[in-house]
Amino acid sequence: MSEFTFSPSAFLPYLNDKEVLDKIRKIKKEDICKHPNPDVKIKLIPDHEFDMMCVMDLFYRIKTAADNNETCVLILSQPEPIYKPLALFLNKFQVNCKKLYTFNMDEWADENGNIAPESYPQGFMNAMKRNFYATLDPKLRPPENQIQGPNNKNYKDYGKMLEDLGNADVCYSGPGWTGHLAFIEPDAPEFAAGSIEEWKEMGTRIVTLGIVSIAQNSLHGSFGMSGDMGNVPPKACTIGPKEVLAAKERIDMNNLQTDGTFVSWQRFMTRLVIHGPVTPKVPTSILQTTNSEFWISETCAADIEPRWDKCY
Repeated sequence: MSEFTFSPSAFLPYLNDKEVLDKIRKIKKEDICKHPNPDVKIKLIPDHEFDMMCVMDLFYRIKTAADNNETCVLILSQPEPIYKPLALFLNKFQVNCKKLYTFNMDEWADENGNIAPESYPQGFMNAMKRNFYATLDPKLRPPENQIQGPNNKNYKDYGKMLEDLGNADVCYSGPGWTGHLAFIEPDAPEFAAGSIEEWKEMGTRIVTLGIVSIAQNSLHGSFGMSGDMGNVPPKACTIGPKEVLAAKERIDMNNLQTDGTFVSWQRFMTRLVIHGPVTPKVPTSILQTTNSEFWISETCAADIEPRWDKCY
């Protein structure tokens, strides 16, 4: 029998190199934590411990800063339900958050580039205020203007707002199906650059979302987990590589499953962003060049192989 071979679809927004992609998907779980850059730390975490690890890391950083009467500046991904138990821990231990500053890494925008207001139920600032700020004991809360997200008034100065605070202490992220970091999309015309060095200097901007990212978000809880792509905004405002690289530390979280099942589109992308080429075509891959941590759940680290019993 002759072998059946083919090239990856030209539709793919990320790196479209068959040889590289074949190599990446063959990375075994036992090898996923190996990396040539000693500054890149990769942790394999049991699924049932992953959310608690995230909560405790955030709690530790906020409490340590409060105990030392220091500012704590965090770039946060959204929407994220774990910020509610984080607030409950801070309440329990009566942690003073007056010097806490949080910056959402992105926010939805319409086809004309108008950024979604805080009142938009699927909005990231709406989620942050609902899950974290409203849950935090009022006497512990920071001033509300220290809980920030990109909006129509501030987005052109968003990077400077971080710079004025000495940049983020930690940038928390997680790769999208395209390998995007925040909404730094590999196929967004607004992030087109002549070189990777030029791309690394690009800051906050409004971007056009690719169809893969729209499809990914149509499966998220805030949009009904129903593949309703027409209900996902076509654009977003996002931090750029500049703000990510300016942070003192970066933690990239790889733990997404389809409603708690073994199904995970992140299983392949996790391997590509950590072990593939460093390129704007896979934006999260830039973390390989820095002092970054990658946290990987057991499910996302599982070997990529056919599941013949699940074919349909």
